[in-house]
Amino acid sequence: MGAGKAHELSRQQARRIAVRAQLLDADRPTDALDVIRHLGFLQVDLTDVVARHADLALWTRLGSSYAPADLEELVGDGAVVELKAMLRPSEDVALFRADMGAWPGEPPLREWQEDVRDWVAANDGCRREILAMLRSEGPTAARDLPDSCEVPWRSTGWTNNKNVMKLLECMESRGEVAVASRAGRERQWDLAERVHPGDPAVPAEEAHRTLAERRLRALGVARPRALEAWHEPYDVRDVGEPARVEGVRGLWRVDPALLDLVGDDGFEGRTAILSPLDRLVFDRKRMDELFDFDYQLEMYEPAAQRQWGYWAMPVLDGDELVGKVDATGDREAGVLIVDAVHEDGDWSARRRSRVEAAIEALAGWLGLQVAHG
Repeated sequence: MGAGKAHELSRQQARRIAVRAQLLDADRPTDALDVIRHLGFLQVDLTDVVARHADLALWTRLGSSYAPADLEELVGDGAVVELKAMLRPSEDVALFRADMGAWPGEPPLREWQEDVRDWVAANDGCRREILAMLRSEGPTAARDLPDSCEVPWRSTGWTNNKNVMKLLECMESRGEVAVASRAGRERQWDLAERVHPGDPAVPAEEAHRTLAERRLRALGVARPRALEAWHEPYDVRDVGEPARVEGVRGLWRVDPALLDLVGDDGFEGRTAILSPLDRLVFDRKRMDELFDFDYQLEMYEPAAQRQWGYWAMPVLDGDELVGKVDATGDREAGVLIVDAVHEDGDWSARRRSRVEAAIEALAGWLGLQVAHG
C-alpha cells in the first residue's frame, strides 16, 4: 500500500470514481443507515430553504423511498448520534474515544489548545455543576444549565449562555457530555455515557488509520493532505493507491475498489439536485480540479452580489456538474418556487429534460408543486 507506480486517470475517470464513491451513480442504495455508514457522516445544518441538508443528502442518494422520519428514527433509536455537529453511526464513536481522552490534543500543544485547556480548568466548578445537574435531571438545554464560570469565555459580547455553550462543546470533545436530541434548533445535552454506546476506545493510531480509510472510501479520489473543514481532522495520507489526474498537478490517492472505472465498465450516471453542502462539492478546490465547476454558497453574500441565489443547489448530470437550481420551498402555499435554473455551458434538450424531471422529483418528495418564479 502506498508504493508502486501511480495510476493515470483522465478527469472523466476521476469524476466517475468520485460520483460512485458518493453513491450518486445510477445504482442507488436502499438503506439510510448504510448510506450514513458509507459516507461517514452527515453535517447537521438546520437551514431549511428547500430541505435540511441531511435530509436532502439522503434523498439525493436514496430517492423517493426516503422520508425525514427515517433519519429521526435512526437518531431516536441511537443507531445514529450527533457528535460535534455531525450525524455519525453510533458504533463510530469508539474511533474518537482516544482523541477524547487526549483532549485538547497530543503534546506539543498549540497556543490555542493551551488557552482552551486553561479556560476549562479555570471553570472546573461550573463543569462539575453541569455534570451533576445532567446526572440528576437528564437531557437539558444549555440555557437551563447553571453558568458559574469564574472566567468568561474570551470573546467579547457573548451572553452567559455562550459561556455554558462553549464549556459544553469542550466537554463534548472530552467525551463527558453528548447531544441527546434536538427540540427544534435547540440541542438537549446529557451525560455521554447515556447517549453513546459503551464500546471501548479504538487505539489512536488504529482509529486514525481507519478514519483515513473511511474518508478515501467516501471520496473515491482525494489529495493526500487535503481536508474539507474542522470536522474532518484526518486526511487520507497514504491509504489507497497513488494516482495522477490528467491536467491536474500533483499526486492523488484513489480507492482501489473503484479502479474498475479506469476501464470501460459501462458507468451509468443519473441526474441529481445536490445540497450546497453535499460532500461532492464541499471541497471547492477539489470540485474545481475534477469538475471544473464554478460555484460557492452565497447565503452569506449581500443579495445584490449573488450570481446564483441564496441556496442555489448544484446540478449533477452523469459525471458532470452542469448548473445550479435556485429554489425555495413554500410549504404554506404548497409550492417549490424555482426562481432560476442556471445552465453552465450549452445544455442539450435531453439534459434540460433530465434536470426538469429531477426538479419535479424533488418537489414530489417534498409534497409540493413546481412553480416558476
